[in-house]
Amino acid sequence: MSTLIRSALTVLMLFSAAGMGSAGAPESTLKEIAETGVIRIGYSAEDIPFSYRMPDGTVTGYSTDLCVRVVDLLRQKLGLATLAIEYVERTPRNRVAMLRDGKFDIECVASTNNAERRKSVAFSYSHFVTGTQFVSLKKSNLKFIDDLAGHSVAATSGTTNIGQLNSINRARGLHIAVMPVESHAAAFKLVAEGRASAFVMDGILLAAMIAASDQPDDYALSTDVLGQPEPYGLMMRHDDQDFKDVVNGALTEIYRSGEIGPVYSKWFTKPIPPNGINMRLPMSSELRELFAEPSRSYD
Repeated sequence: MSTLIRSALTVLMLFSAAGMGSAGAPESTLKEIAETGVIRIGYSAEDIPFSYRMPDGTVTGYSTDLCVRVVDLLRQKLGLATLAIEYVERTPRNRVAMLRDGKFDIECVASTNNAERRKSVAFSYSHFVTGTQFVSLKKSNLKFIDDLAGHSVAATSGTTNIGQLNSINRARGLHIAVMPVESHAAAFKLVAEGRASAFVMDGILLAAMIAASDQPDDYALSTDVLGQPEPYGLMMRHDDQDFKDVVNGALTEIYRSGEIGPVYSKWFTKPIPPNGINMRLPMSSELRELFAEPSRSYD
């Protein structure tokens, strides 16, 4: 099936008259959006610079900006004068259940698209690529995975990172005491207070947390990565191909038009609100290749 966005007339002709699916999820997200004039976006309060909440309550970030643009293209294709966005907070632990239960329509954060997770949800074309690392206090001199042997290491529940850590721990017999926590902020705090030796998470998110901390020079990112880099995608429900095609068509337009360049630069090479941190991370050649051929982001 072509990844080009279907016209509003064609899309609407394909809608069935069916109502809600199991657990409150709409059988057709596009039909629900067209009828209500509302799209619900799942967001994170803490995933700087992808999705986070400002002190005034505003939801912002790189993934948020992309989704706002996708929503505008969707509005145009559906012929709607307006399309309101309702932001719904989710956590790593509950995001899949909330999506599948219809609490929101698309998750615009920093969720890893891998084979295991695709058993439960669908993903858009990729918008970022990163690998799993760990952060520790610089004075601890922990650089490599084997350095974590016998230490307590925090990881956020509901992430792929905790699974990677558990697998390596078993395979290498490192006797790491894995500490599951509810949020990235809580895990980082354990390291800052010396109650955990390290925190395992996506390298880009750790770099942002270090940059936003009170004492960035106190922390160090690991030299090792826990597995191959994996892509981030916008998360959607299974069995809703029409909506997925529209989202992927919109992303393809954003990528190939060059619009993605300024959006990326805004969040990764310039100071960002509210504290003016700068990721200083130019776009990688790998990501440029994904933007040039978005459909290649699937394995």
